[in-house]
Amino acid sequence: MSFWTDLRLPAQHDMLVAIIETHWLHRHAEASTLAGVMDIMSGLFALTGIRVAEAGGRQIKTLGDNALTIFPAADTDHALNALIALRTEANQWLGQRGYASHVGIKADVGPVALGLVGTPGQEILDVFGRPVATAFTLTGTGLTVTAPVFRLLSPETRKHLRKHTPPVTYIGTDDRRPGD
Repeated sequence: MSFWTDLRLPAQHDMLVAIIETHWLHRHAEASTLAGVMDIMSGLFALTGIRVAEAGGRQIKTLGDNALTIFPAADTDHALNALIALRTEANQWLGQRGYASHVGIKADVGPVALGLVGTPGQEILDVFGRPVATAFTLTGTGLTVTAPVFRLLSPETRKHLRKHTPPVTYIGTDDRRPGD
């Protein structure tokens, strides 16, 4: 049995939430037919869904040129390595089809709610929680993970990453510093 076949819904689990997103594909899509856009996105998300499932995760849904995926948090190291390999394969796949766009991965980990939502009789598996919102709001166009993800990685996997300090922000002179 696997995590997914043993899953009882609704449920709360610690999960790695990863967003797979394409960059600049919309520029190419403007020169294509709608059928061409659907064909490329269908093929790309078939590829990502297969690779995510092979790595022990689930592609929950696609949102335009993004895919929302989840993996059990206990498998974070394995999942991130699989996502890195997927990113390379997806970039090659797009390039072979004449698209000079690239795939980015954004990920966070933590407790989420899994359950079926939607129109009665047509419900779909969905995921809710802070890691979902955080993954969607991470900046960067390549591989971007949060500190909690980084802490779950092996030393070997950590070599794929480097620390990035967030951009400087400015606050009002009369305002307290965050944390004060």
